[in-house]
Amino acid sequence: MECKLLLFDLDGTLLKSDKTISEHTLSVLNACRSKGMMIGVSTSRSEQNSMTFLSELLPDILISSGGALVKQNGEYIYKAEFSTEETNYMIRKVREICGADCEITVDTMENHYWNYKIDPKNQDQSWGDSIYTDFKDFNQESLKMCVEIFDSDKAEKLKSILTDCDCVRFSDGYWYKFTKKGVTKEKAITEICHVCKFVPENIIAFGDDFVDIGMLKLCGIGIAMGNAIRDVKQIADVVIGTNDNDGIADYLIETFDL
Repeated sequence: MECKLLLFDLDGTLLKSDKTISEHTLSVLNACRSKGMMIGVSTSRSEQNSMTFLSELLPDILISSGGALVKQNGEYIYKAEFSTEETNYMIRKVREICGADCEITVDTMENHYWNYKIDPKNQDQSWGDSIYTDFKDFNQESLKMCVEIFDSDKAEKLKSILTDCDCVRFSDGYWYKFTKKGVTKEKAITEICHVCKFVPENIIAFGDDFVDIGMLKLCGIGIAMGNAIRDVKQIADVVIGTNDNDGIADYLIETFDL
């Protein structure tokens, strides 16, 4: 295949467990750039919540908020937002079903909001300038909402009510992602292909979790990290080393003779 774009999930994939990108991997990605390949990020994080990593990576393509926002060379080419009314309805239903004190995060175009009981910035500095709110008077359009739901029956009930949403659970806890119906990483990839005038077969994509499955199946080569969940490994074309052991760098060096 002719690779036009290398596309990476962040957490559990391009990022090591300490939430950094290894210097070795960065140097290998620069070598790929010198061969004419674009570098892209496809993450469920908000754009603001990815800034720590983007400043050193400088990706040509950014898919953020689980596919709700897409950038090419610093310019927005696609966004899919819930209206203020839709956002407030979702928050209200979440609290009715999951409890008034359930933990929620919301991505907007400008910020990432949370109501955690423990400030996440005290545990992980990559949270950047995320903002606390109690969501009681939240009046903004949103790109993505995540909800912590410990009871799977409640999660299913919420999904049955929020029929205009695409919902996927993350494997490392009890968090569920809600974006607009049909808004996924793979939908974002189709937008990129339209603008950049190539096809998904020209993309090599790397991931590790449920939200990456559609992306890996769509692209020319879908690669699972060695630390990926079983479901991802089962659908991947290739399984490589782990995120903590330069699995990406090793694969790219061998594949492209770097």
